[in-house]
Amino acid sequence: MVESDITHDMKDMALGLGADFVGIVGPAIFENPDYAGNKPQDVMPDLKSVVIIGVSVPNGAFDTLPKGRAEYTNTLMAGTATLRIIAFQIAKFIERKGYKATIAPSEGSEFGYWYADRETLKADFSFKYASYYAGLGNFGMNHLLITKDFGARVRMTAILTDAPFAEDERTLLPLVNDACSSCMKCVEICPAGALTKEGTIHREKCAEYMFNVLGGLRCGMCLKVCPLY
Repeated sequence: MVESDITHDMKDMALGLGADFVGIVGPAIFENPDYAGNKPQDVMPDLKSVVIIGVSVPNGAFDTLPKGRAEYTNTLMAGTATLRIIAFQIAKFIERKGYKATIAPSEGSEFGYWYADRETLKADFSFKYASYYAGLGNFGMNHLLITKDFGARVRMTAILTDAPFAEDERTLLPLVNDACSSCMKCVEICPAGALTKEGTIHREKCAEYMFNVLGGLRCGMCLKVCPLY
């Protein structure tokens, strides 16, 4: 087992580089019967830890939506670039300690590349599911992670490693945020009709709107109207 001080040093380093939150989970959660996504252990068979690193997105990026979608998208990509730098330094720190580390992409598409499965629109694993079990937040009706300090206005990346980092002690929140049942603003505002009051999401409608209507710009309306931030 990796000593707790090394786990502490890794987290301190991430926060010192600009991360707003860090969480750790083991691969066992992806074997849960309620998990329907891909598994990171299929990418790294000797996986011991998934390290989630997140940054908050400036609120000004949401205020000008929908006219300011170019500015919003650019701000999101700046968050992604920041996370890449942080994660790269953390991965090198892990490898200096004698372990392996690789960085999972932050979203399905960015910088001209497509990372997710084109048919299922699923990535190699769910960052949000890992973040939930890391105690970083729970889900909104917009199917985004709702963090305590920043709501859904965050960007995340993840590091896969064979380093058995110590997981935090935590009490799991309800899977869906309690405030969502009486809100539904994200469902009502979605221009693609991708969200439903029953809690399902039609990923293909979201992707169609983002790529074919907005030309690759991000929408952000479900985040703009969410009061949890």
